Amino acid sequence: MTNTILVRDVMAKPVTIAKSAPVTDALDKMLDTGLDPLVVVHRDEVVGTVSRQKIVEKLGARHSSEVAPSAIHVSNTIDSEFTIVYEDQELDILIPLLQNQAKLAVVYNEDNKIVGQVTYGDLLAKVVPEGELSSVIDPHHVIEAGERMVHLRRKMVDEKVARYVVMADNKAAGLVSETDVAVALTRFRESVDDRHQEHQIRNILVKDIMSSPVMSVEKSSTIPDVVSQMLSKNISGIPVTENGKVIGIVTRNSLIRAL
Repeated sequence: MTNTILVRDVMAKPVTIAKSAPVTDALDKMLDTGLDPLVVVHRDEVVGTVSRQKIVEKLGARHSSEVAPSAIHVSNTIDSEFTIVYEDQELDILIPLLQNQAKLAVVYNEDNKIVGQVTYGDLLAKVVPEGELSSVIDPHHVIEAGERMVHLRRKMVDEKVARYVVMADNKAAGLVSETDVAVALTRFRESVDDRHQEHQIRNILVKDIMSSPVMSVEKSSTIPDVVSQMLSKNISGIPVTENGKVIGIVTRNSLIRAL
């Protein structure tokens, strides 16, 4: 199915951030482009990637509370391991790389210069899993709207979960993700004096930072329709409902794993 497709046929222009840039610039670029992670460069060379998860970890660290987010550089949040493919390789070599936890592949030319990148979205725009939607549904994780954001961040770390369905009165009230936490932490660190941060941060609740209302799809939907909706709205995950209740979630990761 993919034997005649090359990496260059699916790659996009690389979206990069300088190693010396503040993490606030990286987060702004992530929000503007909908991409996570970003490719980090230094003197025109790729040195790693930076993700929302790493930014959240840095901003949430107690020793960072006295430092303004704009004073924290991307170099402090780099993941130096990244996946490389070449533009003239066949797509079949790329799929298992993205299925194996990599969220992005950096594309080089024959001169070992970066010429592109391939994300989950780039790949799904070209190839889509076959079968019923039920085959790509992952279990969903929930958190109450009245929970504190600091508890949410701890759950994300402990459970290795990037997004939660927010419940209120036994109904889905919203979604909350690493992006929401990163934005909230940045705004909080910038607006609250460091002497009061440790106490006041506990006043931020999940309902204050969640995305609402919940966008969802029915279990009877087709995979191509769901992929099209996710790509057009630039979202990485969407809850699946049956008889009005959330039964799971489809993510770009679950779709890639099914290829």
